[in-house]
Amino acid sequence: MAREDLIRFEGKVSDLFGGGNYQVQLDNGVTITARLSGKMKQFKIKVIVGDRVTVGVSPYDPTHGLITHRQKAGG
Repeated sequence: MAREDLIRFEGKVSDLFGGGNYQVQLDNGVTITARLSGKMKQFKIKVIVGDRVTVGVSPYDPTHGLITHRQKAGG
């Protein structure tokens, strides 16, 4: 599935698991497991607990997602 086909949600990283997996608390209250997208790995964008992120979630499996964007801290 292409990145454009994913449903986008905003959320906050609540926990960090091994292997590059993150637990993200979405704004609607749902908690999902998410991984970094390939472009974020390629450009070495670091995501830590407490960061606001944009997560792409597949409509077929809404418990897993792909972190596609990290929000800037100032705004």
